[in-house]
Amino acid sequence: MINWNIDSVLLHRQPVDFRKSINGLAAIVEQEIAEFAMSSKVFAFCNKNKDKIKVLYWDKTGFALWQKRLEKDKFKWPDKESDDVLTLTAEQWQWLLSGLSVIAHKPLNYGYNF
Repeated sequence: MINWNIDSVLLHRQPVDFRKSINGLAAIVEQEIAEFAMSSKVFAFCNKNKDKIKVLYWDKTGFALWQKRLEKDKFKWPDKESDDVLTLTAEQWQWLLSGLSVIAHKPLNYGYNF
């Protein structure tokens, strides 16, 4: 397993064509997510069947592309949220990779600003 030393992961909620590689995913980052692809952020994508994820990030020397495929299950991808892009903490990211729902573990927001 890769040691994810990160602050947050941006999930592109809608499924993407997994024939896309670095250039195609970087284009999605810049056009649909509206982020600079060569930033220090990590971007995650899921396929239609939710059994594969691709992760794109810039490591200061070039892009890295990482893929994971589940053999017998599906990722608990948060596809019913209203936002097109979700930002996960490193802990939520580990939950997702472990097969847990990140939405069920979302902190409650009562609308108060203390």
